[in-house]
Amino acid sequence: MRRFKQQLSDEKCIEILQNEPRGVLALHGENGYPYALPLDHLYYGGRLYFHCASEGHKIDAINADPKASFCVADKGFKKENEWALNISSVIVFGRISFITDADKKENILRMLGNKYNPDPEDVEREIKKYLDKVCILEMSIDHMTGKLVNES
Repeated sequence: MRRFKQQLSDEKCIEILQNEPRGVLALHGENGYPYALPLDHLYYGGRLYFHCASEGHKIDAINADPKASFCVADKGFKKENEWALNISSVIVFGRISFITDADKKENILRMLGNKYNPDPEDVEREIKKYLDKVCILEMSIDHMTGKLVNES
């Protein structure tokens, strides 16, 4: 972090991770190319959780190198009579692992579902339908930094 005056507290970073609906997960992709993709997420117990298919480019990249970063930005705001958008963002660096414990997988999936779906009964139907097919990723946090970007 170069501009320490714009640095966010850990508490503000966690608030953004808890409240914003999605971010961008960046992985080490094939042939040295970065691989970044937007994902819904859940911040819980000091870790980030994602759900996805159990195979594909993302899974291959994680198996090759579990190191990752995840970036989340809020909607921002404009100060009165100013053109500039002020955006708070958080970047998390850590390692991704796969949740294999069935009870933990179901619990995390339920929390993810309830974050995004206002109908708890629909969440339960979806869990019954897809629990065996879905993959739950857990990102441990090695380092986290947040910043308020003021464009003016």
